[in-house]
Amino acid sequence: MKRKLNFRRRLFISRLSIFVVFTLMILIFQAQREKEFRRSQLENTLDNITIIMNNYLVKNHIFSSADYSSLKSLLEILPQSGIRITIADAMGLVLFDSEVSDVSGMENHLNRPEIQESVGSEFGANIRTSSTTNEAYYYYARFYGKYFVRTAVHYNNNIIDYLKADQLFLFFITALFIILWLVLNALTNKLAKTIDQLKDFVIRLNTGEHIPEEIQFPDDELGVISRQIIKVYKELENTKDTIMLEREKLYNHLNALNEGVAFFSSKKEKTLTNNHFIQFLNIISEKSSISAEKVFKVEEFRPVLNFISDHINDGVLISGNKLPRSEYGLHKNGHYFNIKCIIFADKSFEIIITDTTRLVKRHIIKQQITSNITHELKTPVAAVMGFLETLQGDKLDKEKQFYFIDKAFAQANRLKELIEDILVLNKIEESIGKFTLEPMILKKIIDEVIENFKIPITEKGIDIRSNVSEQIVVNGNQELLISIFHNLIDNSIKYAGDDTVINISQYSLDEKYYYLSLSDTGIGIPEEHLNRIFERFYRIDSGRSRKTGGTGLGLAIVKNAIQSLRGNISVRNSKKGGLEFLFTLPRSSG
Repeated sequence: MKRKLNFRRRLFISRLSIFVVFTLMILIFQAQREKEFRRSQLENTLDNITIIMNNYLVKNHIFSSADYSSLKSLLEILPQSGIRITIADAMGLVLFDSEVSDVSGMENHLNRPEIQESVGSEFGANIRTSSTTNEAYYYYARFYGKYFVRTAVHYNNNIIDYLKADQLFLFFITALFIILWLVLNALTNKLAKTIDQLKDFVIRLNTGEHIPEEIQFPDDELGVISRQIIKVYKELENTKDTIMLEREKLYNHLNALNEGVAFFSSKKEKTLTNNHFIQFLNIISEKSSISAEKVFKVEEFRPVLNFISDHINDGVLISGNKLPRSEYGLHKNGHYFNIKCIIFADKSFEIIITDTTRLVKRHIIKQQITSNITHELKTPVAAVMGFLETLQGDKLDKEKQFYFIDKAFAQANRLKELIEDILVLNKIEESIGKFTLEPMILKKIIDEVIENFKIPITEKGIDIRSNVSEQIVVNGNQELLISIFHNLIDNSIKYAGDDTVINISQYSLDEKYYYLSLSDTGIGIPEEHLNRIFERFYRIDSGRSRKTGGTGLGLAIVKNAIQSLRGNISVRNSKKGGLEFLFTLPRSSG
């Protein structure tokens, strides 16, 4: 039968195991920290060179002049040797490379990892082998709006050794471990002796045996207390479990609330709070803080602080039947809040912050939409009534009758289209997050939409070129995708002009999204209108919109539909003329 280890050995082994694990964690953490520090130093050096290069480019107008010959002389005076410098424009075209004499044959660098990373963050870094020189480099890139500046150092043995962690710390930890092992052994022996005495006492207590006098306790009364220790311990454990359970319920309830809640003592000391309270406090105060007590230093809470001060002084008596309450509204940084305070009978109090931004903004938006809809409906309704009143009046010949009937029909049809677009837009907005998403081949959707526009495309001599591969499968909804491409193509057909080209293509992708472009070769729009064309009922030229039959809701439907698919859309005037819509659609994981 395997002999069971005594308590002393088990205590020693358990503590030693914990210490070993702790020591290993420190070693791993320190080694990783050392590597990150050295990597940071290397990147800082490359970053300084990148900044120097950019300052040189800006000061000497090199990017605009496209004369990069002077950069090589700058490289010669840099304190670091073996540095490779690459300049590429915003589209990834290489303009200069210190180690390549003829950059015209180099590949486009837009999809290089460090270049891609620098677009969405402060910088990009990567270790890989260059496809141009077939040598390994440590790359570091920054994006300066119009161009990328990339620095690189040869990833050789010197750099590899430099990036390794210092081994001196390992020897220091090992020596410390030996010393602490000896101390731990001594402390364990001392503690185990006391625990053994207590164990014998508890065993004798549970078995009802006589407690011998040789068991040494601080006082004679300890023997009497010891007989009750197990009973008291169990009662305390049960009470503790009950309190912890109720406390856990309260914490879960507070965290589940959409309101910020904080409880304070009569001395303004925090007793309980939830994450929403800290979050809302940070928004209102415009400062980062994790302390709920900072609420007493925020000027926006002055009304509630005055209310608290008036009620928690010793001269005020609070009845438990009618607790003092204060409530007011607050608007700060584009957010709307409702602040409420309740003071309890013991002068402790509760502050509740409710974010009413969504409700207030929804009310404002509904008012604006109602006003816009009313205005938009008035025009076709007034036109129809005018034409019908004309028909009811003087007798007209058949030719004029048909003329006014056609006009009334056109306005009624415009009214119908307007109502349909409003219904589509409301459906999308009300169903955000509720649409069923499934893998869909994007090319089939686009081809179907193009087929529906076959007649106006032919009449206007428009050439639609879809360069979307059948391999592109998005996580989408057929109704939303059809609305997106229907309205984008319809917009180009109506406003780009005759004999234009509409091009649909994919220009990039990442792990989550496809990046798509829909452009035309039309007349474009003035820059001051670009930021507003996705607004409901916004028109660049109301006369042109009435002529083409637009409702002013098409692009608003597009934006809401793309956002429902968790994508984004933007617009710009293309360099080749016309508008270019850039948008993302989520990739299917299937």
